[in-house]
Amino acid sequence: MSRGIAVALVLVGATLMSFVGLVLRHIEQADGFQIMAYRSLSLALIVLLFACWRRKQGFTDFLTTIDRKDCLVGLFLGAAFTCYVFALINTNIASALFILACAPIFAAILAWILLGEVPEKLAILAIVLAIFGVTIMVRDGIGSGSSFGNMFAVVSAFCFAVMLVLIRKFDRDPLGGTFMAGVFSSAGNAIIAVLIGSGLAISMWDLGLSLFMGAFTIGLGIACVTVAASFLPPSEVSILVLLESVLGPVWVWLFLGETTTANVLIGGAVVLGAVVLQTLGGTNARVKV
Repeated sequence: MSRGIAVALVLVGATLMSFVGLVLRHIEQADGFQIMAYRSLSLALIVLLFACWRRKQGFTDFLTTIDRKDCLVGLFLGAAFTCYVFALINTNIASALFILACAPIFAAILAWILLGEVPEKLAILAIVLAIFGVTIMVRDGIGSGSSFGNMFAVVSAFCFAVMLVLIRKFDRDPLGGTFMAGVFSSAGNAIIAVLIGSGLAISMWDLGLSLFMGAFTIGLGIACVTVAASFLPPSEVSILVLLESVLGPVWVWLFLGETTTANVLIGGAVVLGAVVLQTLGGTNARVKV
């Protein structure tokens, strides 16, 4: 695969994932647990099909490769998926996506602590900037009543960062863990919906949108990025995927008129700049001996 095609695939994947917020805003009555139960189910199915195609395996062969490491990755990624949706439900799209863009920063901190990967000065500056940017957005959320959603976004970014560090530590592709994330998230949210929520009965409109989110905006988006990631430096992929955080707020502004505050935009710009700095600094990160 040429570099140009790989870059295009990453941009297509990021663009697909950027539509999650817009699709979610069209849900009429389903609550977060119901949405996640069905969204994660279609996500797991798409990842299963993609993994079998990429690895040239049958369904049974793929399932037999799932081990405890995939399950651990799946637990954190499933938690990230769930908190992601609850963040989008409880705060504006711009605030949630800008905070979620901090995942690489959190991953750098965790890799420093857990793996002994000492970042360069540029990456350390990025960490400070990201904390500053998130602080601006979270404090602004307190005044606008969206702090609850912002906290979900922070937890989602942290869980996603843990997943990134685990993938690096285990040195494996993320398909098995992503499949298990869909399984865990679907099963867990379905159980909660039945036991303490509104059950699993939702309208055909909400069901269709939930399945569409999992299969196409997230599932197909992840597949595009995964295919291209093997042909590009990780630093370049990290920067290109930021397109999701840029386009997400644009779609809800263009089609729904959802606006955000100046502080969210300022904090978001700081966070995006910090991620770019961390990515550039991370290319020369030193490993502690």
